[in-house]
Amino acid sequence: MEDFAEFVGLSRPTVSKYFNNPTSVRRRTRSLIEVALKESGFRPNMFAVNLNRRYSNIIGIIIPNSTDPFYMALTRHVELIADKAGFLTFVLSSDGNAELEARAINTLKSLNVAGALMAPLGIKSHQKTLRALGESTPLIYVDSPLDATSSFVGTDNRQSFQLITDYLCRSGDPPCYLGMPGVNTNAHSREVAYVEAMRRLELEPIVLTVAKVADWDFERFGYEETLRILDRGGFPTQTVLCANDRVAFGAIAAAYERGLKIGRRAGCDLRIAGHDDHPLSRYTCPPLTTVAQNYSEIGRLAMESLLRRIDATVSEQANLPDKDRVFLSAELILRTSA
Repeated sequence: MEDFAEFVGLSRPTVSKYFNNPTSVRRRTRSLIEVALKESGFRPNMFAVNLNRRYSNIIGIIIPNSTDPFYMALTRHVELIADKAGFLTFVLSSDGNAELEARAINTLKSLNVAGALMAPLGIKSHQKTLRALGESTPLIYVDSPLDATSSFVGTDNRQSFQLITDYLCRSGDPPCYLGMPGVNTNAHSREVAYVEAMRRLELEPIVLTVAKVADWDFERFGYEETLRILDRGGFPTQTVLCANDRVAFGAIAAAYERGLKIGRRAGCDLRIAGHDDHPLSRYTCPPLTTVAQNYSEIGRLAMESLLRRIDATVSEQANLPDKDRVFLSAELILRTSA
């Protein structure tokens, strides 16, 4: 930066002011700098610039799986909002790995991020580290909260499972529940939500015993668990409610392989439903009945909360709520699988 300021014939503070906000300097000064940029090829190291600031313009994002369409859609929406607000986004994936999540948390700390959004794995040993990060850096959790008090924006699992459980019970056999691998707090909270929904209808919940694994390959999990259940006598009811759509994809594939007909029409052997409204759920065979999470609204509200905390002055911080907890309602999506 010193060399470039000398090259253009301006003071370093003036050049720095331009890179922070080009419209903050006079038009003639801006033209001089832009011509010099073309001639010299100089580009500031934005990460180094941010490290020198008390507050950077970087927003960190940590997700557990970069290939999952839910997190892809959520991240993309957040990036667009951040860009309009003048922030860079730095996305890291833990890939479902505790060590990678710990490394990602430390990376955000070293980058001096202005704030962060995080979908945590729910690892108990990381909770103290994350709470410490949240004390010094605005931090909002999405999809699955860290605990019962952390700032969070996501779907209300109690509402969504009540919605689909009520529908399944009204339209056919009450559902048994095929869970998901224990990769985050959703694995537990969704099972609890199903149990509560069944008891609210004065029905006995049937939670299927599944393998205790922590694997993000949900389709394979659903496929293998369904094959195992079918080969040992079948499901206890003709309706299966899966913890998420990706588990349901595997269950549908396994049922098809064993010659079962899936659907809600007469003559079908099994009804299968999911949760999330995965982009491919409408293209399964048959198309999957599910409940839809509002990806864009989760991203919008999470960023709104995060930016509000980033922008608040010290005096304004006292007037902000200690924690933001927003639970969004899901929408029932009826298709032919259940």
